[in-house]
Amino acid sequence: MQPALHITARCLITRNKAFKNGQLIFEQPGSADEFLNAVYTRSEVSYPKFHKMDQLCKLGFLATELLLKGTRHSEKYGETETGLVLSNANASLDVDLKYAKTIQSGASPALFVYTLPNIVIGEISIRWHFKGENAFFVFKQFDGNFIEKYVSSLFENNLIKNCICGWVDYLKEDYRALLFLVEASDTENAMTFTADKLNQLNQQEHG
Repeated sequence: MQPALHITARCLITRNKAFKNGQLIFEQPGSADEFLNAVYTRSEVSYPKFHKMDQLCKLGFLATELLLKGTRHSEKYGETETGLVLSNANASLDVDLKYAKTIQSGASPALFVYTLPNIVIGEISIRWHFKGENAFFVFKQFDGNFIEKYVSSLFENNLIKNCICGWVDYLKEDYRALLFLVEASDTENAMTFTADKLNQLNQQEHG
């Protein structure tokens, strides 16, 4: 029987605020893009390709940085032992709309849209050297039941030993990332990984 899984860390970024484990760690007024750039500066991560990313990718990238900070994650797990299971409601719609606007007067084959959910996962994986199972699902809304079943199946089949999962969504100035670090080990202040707990945290932290 698979041992109980636990949520050992969580991160929320929304409405010009960033939270770690329920505690506000950063707040700054301004546009979404200004806020995300400020979080990047504050996180002291040297990753030049950050400035090439679209906002959806920046959001997922930064949420992962804040989630894993202080967890000693790289020391605990090998490159193939981490899973990434993300989801959202509109994928790259915001960037797609901007792209469509730029080509109304003519084709623009030189304009490369650096976006899409798979690139979010790709940049996180490159940054952290993740080579484990990953998936990005598009749902109408946050679905804790699906996330719990899918992530648990990865553990049950011995495909991963920890997982970063949750929601990364961006449309104009409406953006939200809610990520969870799921591990088999039970740490201080950890919560049991269940669909009810995921949905409860989503409701509590839907700021």
